[in-house]
Amino acid sequence: MRARLFRALYRIRRLEEEVARVYASDRIKSPVHLSIGQEAVSVGVCTALRPDDIVFGTYRGHALYLAKGGDLNAMVAELFGKATGCTMGKGGSMHLIDPEAGVMGMSAVVGTTIANAAGYAYALKLRRSDSVVVSFFGDGATEEGVFTETLNFAVLKHLPVLFVCENNGYAIHTHQTRRQGRADICAKAEAFGIPAERLDGNDVFGLLTRTQEVLKSVRAGGGPWFLEVSTYRWREHVGPGRDFQLGFRAEAECEPWIAADPVTRLASELSVGERAAIEAEVEEEIAAAFAFAEASPFPAPGELMTDIFQEEPDALAAR
Repeated sequence: MRARLFRALYRIRRLEEEVARVYASDRIKSPVHLSIGQEAVSVGVCTALRPDDIVFGTYRGHALYLAKGGDLNAMVAELFGKATGCTMGKGGSMHLIDPEAGVMGMSAVVGTTIANAAGYAYALKLRRSDSVVVSFFGDGATEEGVFTETLNFAVLKHLPVLFVCENNGYAIHTHQTRRQGRADICAKAEAFGIPAERLDGNDVFGLLTRTQEVLKSVRAGGGPWFLEVSTYRWREHVGPGRDFQLGFRAEAECEPWIAADPVTRLASELSVGERAAIEAEVEEEIAAAFAFAEASPFPAPGELMTDIFQEEPDALAAR
């Protein structure tokens, strides 16, 4: 399991470091919200999921997409705006999707996919499926009306959904304590009657174990659960660089999180040979994905007006 988790964490870290390196060249055609520092949240939770389970994410979703099994080539091609991307080059970094892997749409609009996740969970319940839905979102999304409305709906309908708040402490440049009168997100969930728990986002094994335990209850019809996972983003809100020079947070605040980096910690627990083999495999895969994106064509001009609305069946038949 250590090797598996290390590979997942290292793969996300190295992919995003390569995205940051290439970004300045303008070959990446969309803004990027990097997950560097937050990888263990997605890896710990998604490792506990089955292939038929579903995840919904937010715009900082690279880690979630990869942790749940999203196609790497299609992801990089999407960042490049290419036709081979997961949304044919039309969505970019903030709108990744891979339905075959159970990765449903991510959105740049804060909080919107929380309701989508509950809707999908409602459908699963009506189908009497034992699959579950996991909704990932940031601490800023808990201040949106859709958050409270959805939690209430999930409780009333007893939905098979796990809410995961990736609390990195900031909504863009504003700290949680300056935005919330009571900085206790678990308490918000508990107010609706949802069991809630706060976990360490650098403890990938703890996240995996607790998620496995919680999902047993959710699958058995126990209703929704809520996990608030403390984490920290190492890079700026949007873009490849660092933002400590802006003055809204100090670099010293990040240092304890870097010191507890699960990627480094897990690497030290593997043999030299095992670690080298994993790293070489990942580096080759990432290089191939960027080469695939470079070689892929941009969408044809005629694609500009496709996929912009859902046509009625009668209109399609009349063509």
